[in-house]
Amino acid sequence: MTSTKTTAPGAAAPSTPGPSAGAATSSTPYGSLPVHAAPPARRPMSLPRLLEMHARGEKIAMLTAYDATFAAVADAAGIEVILVGDSLGMVCQGLSSTVGVSLETMCYHVESVARGVRRVQGTVWLVGDLPFGSYQESREQALRSAAALMQAGAHMVKLEGGGWTADIVRFLVERGIPVCAHLGLTPQTVHALGGYRVQGKTEEAAAQLTRHALELQDAGATMLVLEMVPAALSARLTQQLPRCPTIGIGSGVGTAGQVLVMHDMLGINLGKNPKFVRNFMDGAGGVRDAIETYVKAVKDGSFPVDAQHAW
Repeated sequence: MTSTKTTAPGAAAPSTPGPSAGAATSSTPYGSLPVHAAPPARRPMSLPRLLEMHARGEKIAMLTAYDATFAAVADAAGIEVILVGDSLGMVCQGLSSTVGVSLETMCYHVESVARGVRRVQGTVWLVGDLPFGSYQESREQALRSAAALMQAGAHMVKLEGGGWTADIVRFLVERGIPVCAHLGLTPQTVHALGGYRVQGKTEEAAAQLTRHALELQDAGATMLVLEMVPAALSARLTQQLPRCPTIGIGSGVGTAGQVLVMHDMLGINLGKNPKFVRNFMDGAGGVRDAIETYVKAVKDGSFPVDAQHAW
């Protein structure tokens, strides 16, 4: 005889045992991502938290990612800011520069990264690149493009250049869109710069770069990528920009944080690694281990080494 168990009126019904932590994955022939990840050990990253880190001198670890899985791994490894960069044109699409990347393509990759971060209850701050031709025409064009990236899942947008861009930055910030600026080597204008060369080497060039950086901070930019800028100039700019953390790439250890293209730091790019890159897969047990080593090296200041990775 089968016995039945009744529940007293007003009592809670017995709960159904849920899946174990180890079973809480969605397996497919193409891999798995957690369906219900454990509550994050870190608080979600926010703009005020990034500015607090900068104020107390804690380095910010940024890395590029272009898809859901690598974004989830980067988050788990302790990356605080993911940049969905237009470098995907070269890394993912095989283009010779970033100029051919479209806004539609950027939105697709931002959406992919945002989904991956959400799947694992990630905590990273997500920055999306405004690609070439998506903000140069007018402030209104820049707003439409930035809105598309934000709706795709970005928390902040990034644009390149100084001078005329200060007006664009102010227009976006006044409308509630956080902006990361980008000075030094600006890949979208590499043809005008005459190639991938260090910027700000002369006194005149350094003075102009400094002026542009201060203008961007005054316009409301709250992050600034400095690419291939002499280490001494980058360190000096970092001290002059209390409200705008600098993120260096090939610009020395004196910046407020560092960024690398993920494929470069994993040693799997399509060409020769630039001088400012370290292959963190050397001696690593896997991708997550390599990224954790990168985060630690950024935090403790052991990467980059000015004599080796900067000018």
